[in-house]
Amino acid sequence: MKILHIDTNHSLLLNQLNDVGFQNDEDYTSSKEEIIAKIHLYDGVIIRSRFSIDKPFLDKATNLKFIGRVGAGLENIDCEYAKSKKISLFSAPEGNRNAVGEHSLAMLLSLFNKLNKSDREVKKGKWFREENRGIELDGKTIGIIGYGNMGKSFAKKLQGFDVTSICYDIKPNVGDKNCKQVSINELQERSDVLSLHTPQTELTKNMVNFDFINGFRKPFWLINTARGSSVVTKDLVSALKSDKILGAGLDVLEYEKSSFENLFSDAKMPTPFQYLINSDDVILSPHIAGWTIESKEKLAQTIVNKIKEKFC
Repeated sequence: MKILHIDTNHSLLLNQLNDVGFQNDEDYTSSKEEIIAKIHLYDGVIIRSRFSIDKPFLDKATNLKFIGRVGAGLENIDCEYAKSKKISLFSAPEGNRNAVGEHSLAMLLSLFNKLNKSDREVKKGKWFREENRGIELDGKTIGIIGYGNMGKSFAKKLQGFDVTSICYDIKPNVGDKNCKQVSINELQERSDVLSLHTPQTELTKNMVNFDFINGFRKPFWLINTARGSSVVTKDLVSALKSDKILGAGLDVLEYEKSSFENLFSDAKMPTPFQYLINSDDVILSPHIAGWTIESKEKLAQTIVNKIKEKFC
């Protein structure tokens, strides 16, 4: 079987697939059109996020037997159309779930203890103690939406604290010893913290909007290490201004799919984003929750294992 790799990954992926007899070709620079012109030659393709695999691509991939995405989700692939063509789809949420769980906890603790704010102030010669008095995680109720690999990892990390963890998921019976599954209404009634761990779907796009936020009984803290499209930024900012949301840790943004660096010109910066980058109650990171030294290896190994299990 011939595999085309169109994104760079950990070297073990190529090495181990070579070892079991796959022919591996690498093309990290050609345009999508150039890849489409030769995709009929391949039985498998390995991708991260370089471009979408859509119907025109799949129509030309007449010999394709599988697509491996070295990442947690498959939103850049037309999954239904691929499945209709009997193409196997492999993703690797198992590979970076621990990293996402740790990053989510790190963001939450940093917000509660005002670490980013106080760090900036001390480095400027300011020694503000009372202004940086933190709050403790113990005694809080943590609401998790999306209780798959990432949500479960975060809930497991929380077991070292005296907290109550509850989750909502569209799938039934996913709760476990670390987290009780509840209705969305109960989650909104009880949560002090909301952490998102959902894939990008039509159901999750713009999920955290004005009405959803105001459905919470108490002011709450928001952590989003899932997908930027899930949160309506202008509604988040409105809630931050009114203290309905007390603070936010955002690893993902609705703006990240655009030319992100260009946002930092006065003419192009959206007003809600300008508020986020100037707020002491917001922590931002560049979609790196699952992006660790260890996860790079584990993601690749997960894809190798799934390919070998299916085709060896």
